[in-house]
Amino acid sequence: MGLLKNAFTWWEGATWGTALYTRRKGAEVGRDAFGNVYFESKKPDSFGVRRRWVMYSGSNDASRVAPEWHGWLHGNIDTVPEGPAKAWQKPPLGNTTGTRDAYRPAGALEAGGRRAAATGDYEAWTPDA
Repeated sequence: MGLLKNAFTWWEGATWGTALYTRRKGAEVGRDAFGNVYFESKKPDSFGVRRRWVMYSGSNDASRVAPEWHGWLHGNIDTVPEGPAKAWQKPPLGNTTGTRDAYRPAGALEAGGRRAAATGDYEAWTPDA
């Protein structure tokens, strides 16, 4: 099933058609900390634009694109990101929704279901006031 699955499913990585197209039409530009590989088309299209895309390492999850590469993919910057991130930057995280690492605010059932008492600083609006 694994070989057949890779031929037709796109959500766990590139299909054979995507990989073949990438090798024929694209030139590798760089890689990020997640292991994703970034490509740019070898020739510009009819509008003079070189298309850019990413081949994900693992499942196809757009939240796994590093921030510095996001700007390059969308054409916001023309220079290819180089080197490690700045010392003050946190490492990028994938989407943690639905995992134990997801953000749970105070009062969420998963966080104990208790929240701080209201402070009484709220005044309801009335149209006559």
